[in-house]
Amino acid sequence: MNDKILALIIAAANDLNQKLENKIPIDRGVDAPLYGQEGVLDSLGLVSLLVSVEQSIEDQHHVKLTLADERAMSQKRSPFQTIGSLVEYVARLMRNGA
Repeated sequence: MNDKILALIIAAANDLNQKLENKIPIDRGVDAPLYGQEGVLDSLGLVSLLVSVEQSIEDQHHVKLTLADERAMSQKRSPFQTIGSLVEYVARLMRNGA
């Protein structure tokens, strides 16, 4: 399942990169920084990415997720720091029935 989630996130990041001046370095795979100290996304860019990922998951897996919620924001280590941390967070939500 993680490979499918990774593919969805990479596709969403690639689409978003078409609109960004500072591109997400998707060639770094799971280590690509998204948000935070080393990330390339501002809060609007992050929200755009998360909405795209949520929509793709709903379209392809018929699972409705809300990625940017209190649960995500209250974690010590943000699930939005890298593509890999986002993959793990989405997989955990899907396993737990979101």
